[in-house]
Amino acid sequence: MKIYGVALLAFCYLLGKYLGGLLGSLLGINADVGGVGFAMLSLILLNAWLKKKGFLEEETEKGLLFWSSMYIPVVVAMASVLNVKGALSGGWAAVVIGVVVTFGSFALVPVISKVGLKNKKA
Repeated sequence: MKIYGVALLAFCYLLGKYLGGLLGSLLGINADVGGVGFAMLSLILLNAWLKKKGFLEEETEKGLLFWSSMYIPVVVAMASVLNVKGALSGGWAAVVIGVVVTFGSFALVPVISKVGLKNKKA
Protein backbone atom coordinates (compact mmCIF):
# COMPACT_ATOMS: atom_id res chain seq x y z
CA MET A 1 0.00 0.00 0.00
CA LYS A 2 1.50 3.27 -1.12
CA ILE A 3 0.19 5.11 1.91
CA TYR A 4 2.61 3.20 4.14
CA GLY A 5 5.46 4.31 1.91
CA VAL A 6 4.35 7.90 2.38
CA ALA A 7 4.08 7.47 6.15
CA LEU A 8 7.58 6.00 6.44
CA LEU A 9 8.96 8.68 4.17
CA ALA A 10 7.30 11.44 6.19
CA PHE A 11 8.63 9.96 9.43
CA CYS A 12 12.17 9.86 8.01
CA TYR A 13 11.86 13.42 6.73
CA LEU A 14 10.68 14.72 10.11
CA LEU A 15 13.37 12.76 11.92
CA GLY A 16 16.00 14.17 9.57
CA LYS A 17 14.77 17.73 10.04
CA TYR A 18 14.79 17.29 13.81
CA LEU A 19 18.27 15.77 13.92
CA GLY A 20 19.61 18.38 11.47
CA GLY A 21 18.18 21.19 13.59
CA LEU A 22 19.56 19.60 16.73
CA LEU A 23 23.02 19.29 15.19
CA GLY A 24 22.82 22.88 13.98
CA SER A 25 21.96 24.14 17.46
CA LEU A 26 24.75 22.05 19.00
CA LEU A 27 27.19 23.66 16.55
CA GLY A 28 25.79 27.12 17.26
CA ILE A 29 24.31 27.52 13.79
CA ASN A 30 20.73 28.64 13.33
CA ALA A 31 20.09 26.19 10.48
CA ASP A 32 19.41 22.59 9.58
CA VAL A 33 22.79 20.85 9.31
CA GLY A 34 22.65 17.53 7.50
CA GLY A 35 18.90 17.02 7.78
CA VAL A 36 18.66 15.66 4.25
CA GLY A 37 21.44 13.18 4.95
CA PHE A 38 19.86 12.10 8.22
CA ALA A 39 16.50 11.63 6.47
CA MET A 40 17.95 9.52 3.66
CA LEU A 41 20.06 7.47 6.05
CA SER A 42 17.10 6.80 8.33
CA LEU A 43 14.99 5.83 5.30
CA ILE A 44 17.62 3.32 4.19
CA LEU A 45 18.14 1.91 7.69
CA LEU A 46 14.44 1.73 8.51
CA ASN A 47 13.69 0.03 5.20
CA ALA A 48 16.44 -2.55 5.76
CA TRP A 49 15.29 -3.18 9.35
CA LEU A 50 11.65 -3.62 8.34
CA LYS A 51 12.64 -6.04 5.55
CA LYS A 52 14.82 -8.04 7.95
CA LYS A 53 12.02 -8.32 10.49
CA GLY A 54 9.50 -9.25 7.79
CA PHE A 55 7.19 -6.30 8.46
CA LEU A 56 7.11 -5.09 4.87
CA GLU A 57 4.42 -6.56 2.67
CA GLU A 58 5.02 -6.50 -1.06
CA GLU A 59 2.58 -3.62 -1.64
CA THR A 60 4.11 -1.60 1.20
CA GLU A 61 7.58 -2.19 -0.19
CA LYS A 62 6.45 -1.06 -3.65
CA GLY A 63 4.95 2.10 -2.16
CA LEU A 64 8.09 2.82 -0.21
CA LEU A 65 10.25 2.25 -3.27
CA PHE A 66 8.04 4.54 -5.36
CA TRP A 67 8.04 7.41 -2.90
CA SER A 68 11.68 7.11 -1.95
CA SER A 69 12.63 7.19 -5.63
CA MET A 70 10.59 10.40 -5.96
CA TYR A 71 11.86 11.91 -2.72
CA ILE A 72 15.60 11.40 -2.93
CA PRO A 73 16.29 13.17 -6.28
CA VAL A 74 14.08 16.14 -5.41
CA VAL A 75 15.61 16.67 -1.96
CA VAL A 76 19.15 16.18 -3.19
CA ALA A 77 18.54 18.70 -5.97
CA MET A 78 17.14 21.21 -3.47
CA ALA A 79 20.08 20.68 -1.13
CA SER A 80 22.63 20.96 -3.93
CA VAL A 81 21.27 24.35 -4.99
CA LEU A 82 21.62 25.63 -1.44
CA ASN A 83 25.11 24.18 -1.15
CA VAL A 84 26.23 25.83 -4.40
CA LYS A 85 24.94 29.22 -3.28
CA GLY A 86 26.70 28.81 0.06
CA ALA A 87 29.91 27.61 -1.56
CA LEU A 88 30.04 30.48 -4.02
CA SER A 89 29.51 33.04 -1.28
CA GLY A 90 31.98 31.24 1.00
CA GLY A 91 35.00 31.67 -1.26
CA TRP A 92 37.24 29.51 -3.42
CA ALA A 93 38.16 27.01 -0.72
CA ALA A 94 34.55 25.85 -0.43
CA VAL A 95 34.22 25.55 -4.21
CA VAL A 96 37.47 23.56 -4.55
CA ILE A 97 36.52 21.23 -1.69
CA GLY A 98 33.06 20.71 -3.21
CA VAL A 99 34.55 19.81 -6.59
CA VAL A 100 37.08 17.40 -5.02
CA VAL A 101 34.38 15.67 -2.95
CA THR A 102 32.08 15.39 -5.98
CA PHE A 103 34.73 13.77 -8.17
CA GLY A 104 35.77 11.54 -5.26
CA SER A 105 32.18 10.36 -4.99
CA PHE A 106 32.05 9.65 -8.71
CA ALA A 107 35.25 7.61 -8.37
CA LEU A 108 33.67 5.47 -5.63
CA VAL A 109 30.66 4.43 -7.74
CA PRO A 110 32.48 1.52 -9.47
CA VAL A 111 33.89 0.34 -6.14
CA ILE A 112 30.49 0.33 -4.47
CA SER A 113 28.85 -1.39 -7.45
CA LYS A 114 31.43 -4.20 -7.27
CA VAL A 115 30.64 -4.73 -3.59
CA GLY A 116 26.98 -5.27 -4.48
CA LEU A 117 27.90 -7.76 -7.19
CA LYS A 118 30.00 -9.85 -4.77
CA ASN A 119 27.03 -10.20 -2.44
CA LYS A 120 24.74 -11.38 -5.26
CA LYS A 121 27.20 -14.05 -6.46
CA ALA A 122 27.63 -15.60 -3.02
